[in-house]
Amino acid sequence: MSKVVVKENQPAGPQEVCEAGSRRSVWGLMVTAGVSGTLVALYAVVTPFVTPALRRVCLPFVPATSTQIQNVLKMLENRSGSLVDIGSGDGRIVIAAAKRGFKAVGYELNPWLVWYSRYRAWRDGVHQNTKFYISDLWKVSFSRYTNVVVFGVPQMMPELEKKLEEELECNARIIACRFPFPCWVPDHTTGEGIDTVWAYDMKCSRGCDTKILEITPETEL
Repeated sequence: MSKVVVKENQPAGPQEVCEAGSRRSVWGLMVTAGVSGTLVALYAVVTPFVTPALRRVCLPFVPATSTQIQNVLKMLENRSGSLVDIGSGDGRIVIAAAKRGFKAVGYELNPWLVWYSRYRAWRDGVHQNTKFYISDLWKVSFSRYTNVVVFGVPQMMPELEKKLEEELECNARIIACRFPFPCWVPDHTTGEGIDTVWAYDMKCSRGCDTKILEITPETEL
């Protein structure tokens, strides 16, 4: 009877070593590509939310509560004309106003939020009465609007107050949420805490009858 000799720990041949190295290289490339793709996707999603924090005035995205929306709509009772939401976020104020019959526009710096706002407006059937723009609020003229809604932060309110005073006409109403303007005295106030809303009528906030305004046409973005 012949004997079978089994060799243990036999070293791999050159071809086997090459095949194993090739497999490791392929897996390494796949892992690197996967990690790189994930990082690029995260960068694309996160950057629009982080970038505002790096600007001169940080205006973070904080969704309006249902109570805040109702308080804003209360301040819009018996009002007409066009409406703009400065820093419109996910569009809920604009959409709510459109459902009340306003031609409503939102300005938002975050493109993801603008695209989502457009989708929500289409989903809720008010896309014909709404528009959303990707724009920096400091680069936009609000002169054509008679109703202005602002979800601001304390650091931006003094400068925004001056900007709106220069641009808006005398029949305009400005509705501030969460934080009031530093110099103007509100004509109407409703809500409490973070849901407080202040309304300012421009004819009461300044001497409009003696001031000539230079109206700058708005450019669609």
